[in-house]
Amino acid sequence: MLQQTRVAAVIPYFEKFCTRFPDVQALAEAEEAEVLRMWSGLGYYSRARNLRAAAQQIVHDHGGTFPVTEHDIRALRGIGQYTTNAILSIAFGKKHAVVEGNVARVVARLEAVRGDLHEGSRWESLQRTADHLLAPEAPGNWNQAMMELGATICTPRSPQCLLCPVAKFCRARRLGIQESIPEKRKKRATVGVRLAAAVLVDDRGRCILLPPPKFRAGKALADDIPTLVSKMWHFPTIAVSEDPASDLRGYLRNVVGAKALPSQFVALDKIRHAVTYRAISLLPFLVEFKKLPRVAGAKIFLLKDFSSVPVSNLTRKVACAALNAAEYQ
Repeated sequence: MLQQTRVAAVIPYFEKFCTRFPDVQALAEAEEAEVLRMWSGLGYYSRARNLRAAAQQIVHDHGGTFPVTEHDIRALRGIGQYTTNAILSIAFGKKHAVVEGNVARVVARLEAVRGDLHEGSRWESLQRTADHLLAPEAPGNWNQAMMELGATICTPRSPQCLLCPVAKFCRARRLGIQESIPEKRKKRATVGVRLAAAVLVDDRGRCILLPPPKFRAGKALADDIPTLVSKMWHFPTIAVSEDPASDLRGYLRNVVGAKALPSQFVALDKIRHAVTYRAISLLPFLVEFKKLPRVAGAKIFLLKDFSSVPVSNLTRKVACAALNAAEYQ
């Protein structure tokens, strides 16, 4: 949960998650939708899917007991070398050095390593140095100390060298280049995505949500609706051109039928959202029905309450825009 997410934001999710799934067996047996529902709001939903899949591997392949070898841990879904080393050292006291962003920065400054630290051979060199520095008698404590040093003292900007316990060993400080290490990575160019979504709602405040969409091979990433809605329940959503209302109307004719579609589309406040390198501009429309149409695979929910179904943050924003404009609260 802490990957790409702040501790303060994680704590309440962690507590609820552990209450609902108290052990690996409970998590392995849970439906994916239920796991995603408990994760909803944290983002990066592939983490939740991987966590459930890893729990199933542990139950199926290891009798419900977490594996203790590097090979078996590395084979678990969603676990890379960094997480493997962290588990082995902290949980089992094995001599494995952790290299993540904070540790890489500390080691790079100690050794005055220039260039992109994430470049393959350079990262491997950092791992070898971290292995050499590792305190073999307390690998878990050492790894946690290194991560904490990077997070609190040897920070990306304005490192606090005067407070650093290893400043006298730091080659970058001696050379006066500590603030230029690590080299800033070139960010992927931002891609603008224009979407429109329809909130199909009746006078009781009930709305239609479509089921998790499937990725279509060959679809342009900028228009990849399954990824943009985190492959979860969502309002009818499409990529649009210069006339969002017309594009959305054409799409909905295929979803609910031309005869059932009301003539009035009420444009709501525009929504801004980001998914990795994509900057999303979404225009939601409120489409009111006297009686909601039947849509294959879709479900009907109260617009003000998605507690029983997993939805993405983007879908929640659309729901909020509709609630702010209507009397369904």
